[in-house]
Amino acid sequence: MRAVPDWTGPFDPDKLPDELLTGDRPYIVRGAFAHWPVVQAARQSDEALARYLMGFYRGMRIGLFQLAPEARGRVFYTDETLRDFNFSRHAATLDQVLAGLLGIAQTPEPPALYVGSTTVDAVLPGFLDANVMGLGARDALVSLWLGNRTRIAAHYDLPDNLAVVAAGRRRFTVFPPEQLHNLYMGPLEPTPAGQPISLVDFEKPDLERFPRFTRALEAGEVAELAPGDAIFIPSMWFHHIEGLEPVNLLINAWWRQTPDHVDSPLNALHLALMTMRNLPEKERRIWQHHFQHFVFDADDSTWAHIPEAARGLLELPDETTSRQARAQLLSNLKR
Repeated sequence: MRAVPDWTGPFDPDKLPDELLTGDRPYIVRGAFAHWPVVQAARQSDEALARYLMGFYRGMRIGLFQLAPEARGRVFYTDETLRDFNFSRHAATLDQVLAGLLGIAQTPEPPALYVGSTTVDAVLPGFLDANVMGLGARDALVSLWLGNRTRIAAHYDLPDNLAVVAAGRRRFTVFPPEQLHNLYMGPLEPTPAGQPISLVDFEKPDLERFPRFTRALEAGEVAELAPGDAIFIPSMWFHHIEGLEPVNLLINAWWRQTPDHVDSPLNALHLALMTMRNLPEKERRIWQHHFQHFVFDADDSTWAHIPEAARGLLELPDETTSRQARAQLLSNLKR
């Protein structure tokens, strides 16, 4: 597979360039955050990393996934019914998680321990003041991901994503959004963490069952990141993530390029499946035309003939208009 390209434009870790953070493809920024104190601690030892993190910790319990050794770190479903998952969920303290990781670090085939999507400010207050991401005025959600050798199936995120490897090594395999068809995505629900995931085991792909996966591989890109390296992943790009060391820590920021009052398009997909999927084909084509007209090809000419005061949702809605439309939609759904 091709390598994810390195960012070669201007770069200031204290104020990341908009050209990078609004891009339409992934980039790697090598050594961008090597100056972070957490990265420096991790380069000393896993024990030094643990001591550094515990210096910020105030006792909040966090969610922990635990997988049996035979899962080989793959966070997935238990069987072909795709109803249950192969991990157990626990509430633990950070010191318990760190002690667990350090205690099994030398085990040849250990169970997998995985803390995912945990808000940094809640668990480690003050950490982001010492380890600055340089996102400017962006209202970003910054999370930590901590574990040993784990494999997270290919999935997409709605927000843009900047992920920094703070400890260990991680391998990212990314695919453009149009590879949806070739990645064999699973159900919309239930999912391990909220987003549909690819059903293909990247370690040992079953090409008889998933033959189009070879096309995805042709379009994919891969990168292995060391402590201090970062990857920018645009909204809706698929990414498969592997932790490659006994202790791996990732710090990521998510942000959207739309206002907070704009709802998730995933809600629209769910409603479309409920209301349009089973229409006769001729009606589906009509609604396809309507969506093309009002959504995907829309510009000022779409509603220029309508008085401004009467345009409502046709123009980009403000927060008030969005709240009114949401309330009306909820009322309609309750009928």
